[in-house]
Amino acid sequence: MLDLLAQNPLLLLFTVIGLGYLVGNISIFGFRLGVAAVLFVGIFFGTLDSRLNLPEHIYIIGLVLFVYAIGLQSGHGFFASFRKRGLRFSIISGLILLAGAAVTVIIKNILGLTAPGAAGLFCGALTNTPALAAVVEATKNLYTGLPTETYQQYISSPVVTYGLTYPFGVFGVILWFFISNRILKGNRETEESNAKKESEMTAIYSRTFIVTNPAVIGKTVKETLAPVRNSGFILSRIRKETGRTELIQSTTVLELNDHIVAVGNKDALERAKLIFGELSPENLVEEISDIRYRRIFVSNKAVAGKYIRDLHITRDLRAIITRLRRGDVDIVPTPDTILEMGDRIRVITQRDNMDRVTRYFGDSLKSVSETDYLSLSLGIVLGVFLGMIPIPLGHGLSFKLGFAGGPLVAGLILGRIERTGPIIWEMPFNANLVLRQVGLVFFLAGIGTKAGDGFGTTFQSGGWELIAAGAILTSFVTLTTILVGNLYLKLPMSAVMGMMSGIQTQPACLVYANQQTETDLPNIWYTTVYPASMVAKIILAQVILSILIFL
Repeated sequence: MLDLLAQNPLLLLFTVIGLGYLVGNISIFGFRLGVAAVLFVGIFFGTLDSRLNLPEHIYIIGLVLFVYAIGLQSGHGFFASFRKRGLRFSIISGLILLAGAAVTVIIKNILGLTAPGAAGLFCGALTNTPALAAVVEATKNLYTGLPTETYQQYISSPVVTYGLTYPFGVFGVILWFFISNRILKGNRETEESNAKKESEMTAIYSRTFIVTNPAVIGKTVKETLAPVRNSGFILSRIRKETGRTELIQSTTVLELNDHIVAVGNKDALERAKLIFGELSPENLVEEISDIRYRRIFVSNKAVAGKYIRDLHITRDLRAIITRLRRGDVDIVPTPDTILEMGDRIRVITQRDNMDRVTRYFGDSLKSVSETDYLSLSLGIVLGVFLGMIPIPLGHGLSFKLGFAGGPLVAGLILGRIERTGPIIWEMPFNANLVLRQVGLVFFLAGIGTKAGDGFGTTFQSGGWELIAAGAILTSFVTLTTILVGNLYLKLPMSAVMGMMSGIQTQPACLVYANQQTETDLPNIWYTTVYPASMVAKIILAQVILSILIFL
C-alpha cells in the first residue's frame, strides 16, 4: 500500500485529505479538529515513509488559492475595521499579538530554537494557518543557497512546531475560558443581562409609525431626513388616509396620521419614533395590499460591485431594498452599501412589478455558484507579481512577500475595491468558501507530508519542550486578552471570549463561547477583531522570522 501511494501522488493527496476530514470529525469532549486534521494526517504519512512526499507545486497552488480567497473575503472588513469603534479594538488586538511575538522571541532564546521553528511556534500557539503558509514561503526565500538537507530541515521546522503546538492552541483557550467563567461567576448574571440588551439592539425589526410630529408634517421625506446624518433605518411604505398603501419616495410628502413603515435596529427605530411621532398598533407589513416583498439573490454582474445609490432603484425600478443578508449576517443597507454577488436582498415593490425587479437583480442560484475565472486569474497573477518584488532588509539580504503575502495583499486590496470597470473582483460567498477550503486542504496535505520526515525526530529530541512552550504562549495571549477586556475595557465575559476567539482566529473557540451565552456578543466581537488579527499574525510571523535571522 505504501508503494502504491508513493508512486501515485494524486492518490496520496486525496487519501490524506479524505482521512483528514474523517479524523477531523471525531468529537472529543465536544471538540473537533476540523480541517486542521488534514495537516496531522499528512505528517503521519510523511513519518511512515519518506517517499510519501507530495510534489511542491500541490501545496503552492493550494496556498495561493487559499490566501487570495481569504484576502478577497476579508478585504472590506479589514479596512472597515479601522473606522470608528473597530480602530481602537484592532489596535488593542495588534498590541496583544505584538506582545505574543515578543514572548516568542524570549522562548526562542531560552530553548535555542531556529528562526523558522520559533515562527512556527507563534503560528501554532495562535492557530493561524495562513501565517504558517507565509512563514514557509518566507523561509524558502531567506534560506536559499544552503545545502539541500539543511534547506529542507529549515522548511519543515515551522510545520513541525506548528503541529506540536496547535492542539493546545485550541484546547488551552477553551480551558482558560472555562476557568475565567468560574472565577468571574459572580458577575455573570449582571453581564448576561446587559449583554443581552446590547445584542438585542443589533437585531433588525420592522415597525409602523403614525406621523404626528408637527415639525415634519407638510415636508417631503428627503427634507425630513436631511438633518439626520445617519438614521440607521430604511423607510419602505406609507399608507395615506385614503387607505392606499404605496412605496415611499424621497419626494413623498408627509401628512398628519400617515402610517409609515421603518426597518432597522432598536436604536434606529427609537430615532424614527422621535422623528415621525408615535408607534402604531397596526403593522402594515402584514396588511394585505398591492405591495409585495421577496428575498432575491444578487446574481446580475451589472449590479454587483456597485453602490445602491448609483443604481437609482427607487426612481427607475420603483422598488426599495429594506434588508440585506451577506453570509450569515443581516444588515440594514444604506445608499453607500455595495452589492455583492450572492447577497440576498429583501425587496419591496408593487405586485405587478416584482418579476421585473427579480430579473434586474438576477435571482439565479446557478450564476451565484459560478466563479468569474478571468477576475480570479488576473487577481492571482497580480498577487504573484506583487510577491516577487524584493524588499531590502540590509546586509545584502532582501525579503519578498512570496506566494503567501503577495496574493493576500492583492486579495485585500481588490476585495476592498470590489469592482474595476467591467471586472468584478469579489466572488460569491459560497464560491469563495469552496475555493478557500480546496486551497487549504491542498496546502495542509502537501506541507504535512513534507514535514512528516522530521516530525518524529523533533518530537523525540525536544517535542515536549515545544508543546510546553506553545502552551505558555497560548496562555499568555489568552490571559492578557481576558484581563485587558474584563478589567480595562470593562467588557462582559461573553464579549471577551468573542474578542479572544477573533484574536486567535479560531472558530472552535467561538463555538464554545456561543455555547456559554444566549446573546450574539461573541459573534459581534469575533468579527470586530478577526480581520485585523488575521493580517497582523501573518505579518508578525514573517517579522519574527526575519528578525531572528540576525539575532
